[in-house]
Amino acid sequence: MSESRNEREGGRRDDEPRPVTIETGVSKYAEGSVLIASGDTRVLITVSIENRVPGFLAGSGRGWLTAEYAMLPRATASRSPREVTRGRPSGRSSEIQRLIGRALRAAIDLGALGERTLTVDCDVLQADAGTRTASITGGWVAAVAALAKLYVAGDLGRWPVISQVAAISVGVVGDRPLLDLDYLEDQGAEVDLNVVATVDGRFVEVQGTGERRSFGRDELDRLLDLALAGIVDLGRLQRAALAEPLAQVEELAARGDRRPTPPRSERGLWGPPKRRGS
Repeated sequence: MSESRNEREGGRRDDEPRPVTIETGVSKYAEGSVLIASGDTRVLITVSIENRVPGFLAGSGRGWLTAEYAMLPRATASRSPREVTRGRPSGRSSEIQRLIGRALRAAIDLGALGERTLTVDCDVLQADAGTRTASITGGWVAAVAALAKLYVAGDLGRWPVISQVAAISVGVVGDRPLLDLDYLEDQGAEVDLNVVATVDGRFVEVQGTGERRSFGRDELDRLLDLALAGIVDLGRLQRAALAEPLAQVEELAARGDRRPTPPRSERGLWGPPKRRGS
């Protein structure tokens, strides 16, 4: 891919991410929701909390977090059939949703949840590369927003978020290390990495591929440094999006742990059905 030092889309520097916006509270019903835009990539994320856990955790007192990922048919330049018509998610979608789940579980003390499950649904509205990294970055915000509601309501005895996690892509294009690849850059990359890390510089997962050639340790170190700097910037945006709920959490956390309210059974949550005419 031949491009000069000043020809990235939008005039970006090599170490400059695409413009990112994180809008919270975009869903009326979900406990946590986010619309994240990273350049032309847009992902809608909702978090649902249920008072139950998978069978392997039943009776353990521990919670769980899982994720689902899908792309709308016209999220890309040409229409793709909905995966539901095939009867199962594609291998790519399955791999991405497992990545999102692993990344977000690393940020949460599951033992502090009680027997609750957080389901993080990531639906790609428009794709221009970086959909999995945007899903993780926005997913952390949506999950924290949902947990803040539980904590403020007194349903959690202690704050369960133990780290701040975000993700970003890096790659080598035309022998240039670049941060946050868009679609054209991603297609022309010689080396491509997706990096998930905490904002204080600890890695959660690194997915790296020599797409067109092998790469050395010095290149890898340079790319990782580039990614960690980008994750610090994303962390500032995450906290800004959560400024109000995090302020409430910090105020309550300063008072110490509380006795949590036991999860209510969903069977009787809405009360008995009303009789017709009553």
